[in-house]
Amino acid sequence: MRRLLLRVVLLLAVVSLGITVWTQRHRLTTSIEQLLVSQRSSEPAPDLATYRTLSRDLEQHRQRLGQSYLKAPIGPERNALLTQTRELLQMSLPRLMRCWLGTPWDFNGTAHEPGTGKVACGYFVSSVLQDAGFEVEWAPLAQQASQNILGTFLPRGEMRIRVGMDYDAFLKEVLLSGPGIYIVGLDSHVAFLVITSSNDIRFIHSSGSSPYCVIDEPTEQSQVLRNSDYRVTGNLTASDEVLRKWLLGERFRTQTR
Repeated sequence: MRRLLLRVVLLLAVVSLGITVWTQRHRLTTSIEQLLVSQRSSEPAPDLATYRTLSRDLEQHRQRLGQSYLKAPIGPERNALLTQTRELLQMSLPRLMRCWLGTPWDFNGTAHEPGTGKVACGYFVSSVLQDAGFEVEWAPLAQQASQNILGTFLPRGEMRIRVGMDYDAFLKEVLLSGPGIYIVGLDSHVAFLVITSSNDIRFIHSSGSSPYCVIDEPTEQSQVLRNSDYRVTGNLTASDEVLRKWLLGERFRTQTR
């Protein structure tokens, strides 16, 4: 009788232990799943609706400022309108870029808007600029080498080409160039550098390295920018000619060599 009672007690203990282990495992699994969901939900996601709204609003501003520019006499009034244009683009372009965050990268990706497919680095740059009102040849521009993409907007004298330059020295030189929206070409990559008036530098690009999507990085985390031996940069919004052509809707002919 005592042996039977002992067996029953042991069996109940084993069952109780099993239930406890299963319950804790279930709780642990649930916690891990919740953590993963939380991490996914905190990651940037493409925002097509906002992108389209920003693009439409920017086009309205471009047309209004362009009409004012044509009516204004050459001199201080036109210069003031160019200053307004510069400030508008330096505020609006990064907002358009960030609507793409999380859009997957692919070497052959040709998505024209955020979240509508995969996008290569050149197509990301070309699409943002076109949807910001720059009259570019979308696909031909996207398919060019990075220096040709930059050369479509700026003459050679307004570019800086650096080969084998120390990364920190490169960043200091870029900061000395002043705030603005830069295109930066690397060994086999093209991207935006956004420099604010407070000397914050952001590297925004469709990355062919982890996490393989459009990302916005501070310079201390930008391994693609750091590891490139070749860097060519140019400040789009520092150029009065680029601003004038944007205002008036003039075409930027793709440089192919």
